[in-house]
Amino acid sequence: MSQLVFLDSGPLGLITHPQRSAEVLAVTEWLSQWLLNGNRVIVPAIGRLDEFINAISDRYLPLSDEALRLAAELWAKSRRQGQPTADPKALDIDVIIAAQALSFGPVLSDITVATTNPKHLSQFLTAKNWNEIVS
Repeated sequence: MSQLVFLDSGPLGLITHPQRSAEVLAVTEWLSQWLLNGNRVIVPAIGRLDEFINAISDRYLPLSDEALRLAAELWAKSRRQGQPTADPKALDIDVIIAAQALSFGPVLSDITVATTNPKHLSQFLTAKNWNEIVS
């Protein structure tokens, strides 16, 4: 059975980085193996990169009104609980990615966000460092 992973901006930025550092090569190899094993990748709207999406992703997930409303709810909830995911003056990308994943549709337990910093996202859904996700 295939697994589903959402790419957060950290791994997505590494995968598309023009300099081929050891970390860039490692995340690229991880993603290649993930796909070769028959798993799926979703690229959320805030990380949209046309060539990359066309090459590897089976789905580009547009940012919907539903996801934006949910992002606002997650943003407020995290702040009420004293666990903000971004500076008060910053655009809170983590809650937007979490909202897109939560509003995606399939069973939530089947969705993992591949990230370089799971601390903020794990308040809302399963988020792991990309190198901890195996198929």
